[in-house]
Amino acid sequence: MSRLSHLRTFLEVYRSKSFSKAAESLAITQPAASLHIQSLETFIGNKLFIRQSRGVEPTTAADELARSIAPNIDALELKLSSFKLGNIHGGTIHLAAPADFLYYCLTKPMLSLMEQGFSIRCQTGNRQKIYELLQDKSTDLVITASRPDEQQFEFSELLTERFILVHAPSLSHKIGKKSNKEVLSQIPLIAFDEDLPLVRNVWANLFGTKVDMLASFIVPDLRTIKQLLVNGQGWSVLPDYHCEQELKDGTLIAMNSRIEAPTNQLYLVWQNGVQKPNITFVREYLLGFFNSK
Repeated sequence: MSRLSHLRTFLEVYRSKSFSKAAESLAITQPAASLHIQSLETFIGNKLFIRQSRGVEPTTAADELARSIAPNIDALELKLSSFKLGNIHGGTIHLAAPADFLYYCLTKPMLSLMEQGFSIRCQTGNRQKIYELLQDKSTDLVITASRPDEQQFEFSELLTERFILVHAPSLSHKIGKKSNKEVLSQIPLIAFDEDLPLVRNVWANLFGTKVDMLASFIVPDLRTIKQLLVNGQGWSVLPDYHCEQELKDGTLIAMNSRIEAPTNQLYLVWQNGVQKPNITFVREYLLGFFNSK
């Protein structure tokens, strides 16, 4: 018996953390979605989801299964979507995202979509602007670091970012090999804004206390911050995808473990009930692209 439809249902539940949302997305009933999951649980001999007051929480077995099947299921969905579109050009897609995420993470999939006949129109902005664009229906898809209101929008988890405390090797003689809050307090901190949102999480994770210091330099551009860090001007906290290459080539040094680093979820968000084939195609393509990493 083929379990492909069951696996497709599982992946939809896993990403949305909701049986009702998965059923709606797949155009099946919620009892049918539940039966698919029960059948899989019986087949593999492990529980996949724990029901909570709002939605479900994946188990370790579900995490392992999702990692194993997501690239293949997404590839099949993408291939089917491409047949559905046929030879018709994809049309114009409006997308909004934080500028730094667009720069580091979206150029490759956007180029691939262009090659498939899509015209892409990107806008950037902070959380408020991005949601305003979506509410005004000025954009088809948005990427945001804040969990959307599920009563207003549909969304799926796109990427988990991890926050890394970094500095240049030239500061190693001052900072040392192990992070020390007294030493860091004496070295210039370069930050995104006065509230130190990224720094606060890492500081509490490393030292178990609230950060009690002012930044020496404030600039609302993480790319500028990274360049200042590479030049040895101080220390800061960056999302992992900002500094992955610099950590590999040694131009930046991490002071906390990526595995134990604080995390934040990024979401792909769209209007409720949107069924346009070209938007669905791009949405599934982006989800497949990031979940296959």
